[in-house]
Amino acid sequence: MTRICTTASRQPKFIALTNTTPITELPIMETFYTVQGEGFYAGRPAFFIRVAGCDVGCVWCDVKDSWDANEHEVLQVSNLVNQVQESGTNFVVITGGEPAMYDLNYLTQELHKLNVEIAVETSGAYELKGEYDWICLSPKKFKKPISSVIERANELKIIVFNKSDVKWAEEHAAQVSKDCKLYMQAEWEKKEEMYPLVLDYITRHPQWRISVQTHKYLGVD
Repeated sequence: MTRICTTASRQPKFIALTNTTPITELPIMETFYTVQGEGFYAGRPAFFIRVAGCDVGCVWCDVKDSWDANEHEVLQVSNLVNQVQESGTNFVVITGGEPAMYDLNYLTQELHKLNVEIAVETSGAYELKGEYDWICLSPKKFKKPISSVIERANELKIIVFNKSDVKWAEEHAAQVSKDCKLYMQAEWEKKEEMYPLVLDYITRHPQWRISVQTHKYLGVD
């Protein structure tokens, strides 16, 4: 595998120089087996792979420790695949950080050999490189999504931090496919203020659904 070191701490440590260069190791913040807490697959058991590295820079991000890839362990893809296999799961969620900063073709190909479904959670700021069964797009104002990811999204999840995010949601809902599932989720620290706003909006616009971070209420990862 080809390594390219970058000067910006939030940039990927490893990228593919060509489409045929397999990425066999990745910086990983954490892996864990739990239930998906939010969005379309809420309540479904899932093995999470949290890739380290992000340059989107959301001020309200609840996993800022994931931003600097250099602070986290580099794991072999084979190690990740073994963990998934040992969990006995049939569903993997790749999240971050921003997983689309990396070429994940090799990882996703190896995971599909286990006959598991793969979902990815992304801001959409980078081209997706990998084989995914479900794409959850959660666009951020700090680094706007690109059109190719918007077009492929199966799920649009808007984090509502202030009232203006409702307009942001409408703008992106107009760009995704007609089959894309639409979700609004209050930012956790402002949930008492924002969930009434979200609830009012979706009851008047029933094409939307509410997403609640049930894992935080349950006290699980």
